[in-house]
Amino acid sequence: MSQFQASLTRRFMSKAGAAALGAAMILGLASCGGGDEKTAAGAMPSELTFSILSAEGQASSGPLWQPLLDDMSKAVGVPVKPFFAGNYNVLIEAMRFNQTQVAWFSAKPALEAVDRAQGEVIARIVDPEGRDSYTSTLVVRKGSGITLDKVLACGKQYDFGIGDAQSTSGTLAPLTFLFNPRGIVPNQCFKTVRSASHQANAFAVATGVVDIATSNSVNTVFMRRENPQLASQIEDIWVSPPIPESGIVIREDLDPALKEKLRSFFLTYGQGQGPEAERQRQVLAGLNYSMFRAADDTYLDPVREMVADQKLSEARAKNDQAGVAAAERDLAALRAKREVQP
Repeated sequence: MSQFQASLTRRFMSKAGAAALGAAMILGLASCGGGDEKTAAGAMPSELTFSILSAEGQASSGPLWQPLLDDMSKAVGVPVKPFFAGNYNVLIEAMRFNQTQVAWFSAKPALEAVDRAQGEVIARIVDPEGRDSYTSTLVVRKGSGITLDKVLACGKQYDFGIGDAQSTSGTLAPLTFLFNPRGIVPNQCFKTVRSASHQANAFAVATGVVDIATSNSVNTVFMRRENPQLASQIEDIWVSPPIPESGIVIREDLDPALKEKLRSFFLTYGQGQGPEAERQRQVLAGLNYSMFRAADDTYLDPVREMVADQKLSEARAKNDQAGVAAAERDLAALRAKREVQP
């Protein structure tokens, strides 16, 4: 963990508190019928639970996702219920303990689920313009006069909002592409640092609670649609290189026939002609998607590069030569793999 991440952890939640929160939410999920008795490895479950990250909770996100979950239930032959949480670690732990079996994850949590929660990627998101990537952004209040050069000058003059520690665009991408190459540690650069969701950070910038915050291009689209007045009050001062879009992750030990039904559902949803396909496209439009594209965990390799780059920066900061060597090996292997791919 970097000095910055450690500071965030101390500031907003102790490790014990985070573990307690995750355990409490997972126990709560189990008490609602998500226990292991119905999802033993390799067995056909009586229902599935689908993880959804939502800062605002079920009240706002539920109506957008429920039509998709209803269609999924019909397609795979077992009920699918949602599990909403505002914290990626809670969702990853829920999958690790088999309390959820299917999930919508952004790229970094998807990678975590693959590495430590028996996750398997089956699809990736495609937006309405046909893109299967998005960008991290740095936003300020419009008319504030804050420029990227002023931000990078540091001096502890600004309040800064960053994302969840597991957020690809809210934390990992800004560190990898903006701060690390310049040797900037955010909690040494800014007056204060607070961690929040993209939506909360954007609101904080618009209302003057923080001066600068991380966001992403997807959040911008939703803001312009759901709260155009708020969206009009903020502007981007930095945009990252493309980041792999969110993906659909399932437990790898699900019944093979059920896994194929899930894969088929996502890859055919909203495709084809006729009123039913058009209705499904409207469901996708509500989520700002156009389709799900086939994928496996190799689509997360750019994120693996970002993680390795972050580990390299942390090892150099600690003068950990063994850590530096290991991170450099990981980066070299990932970059070589990328160079030979079509």
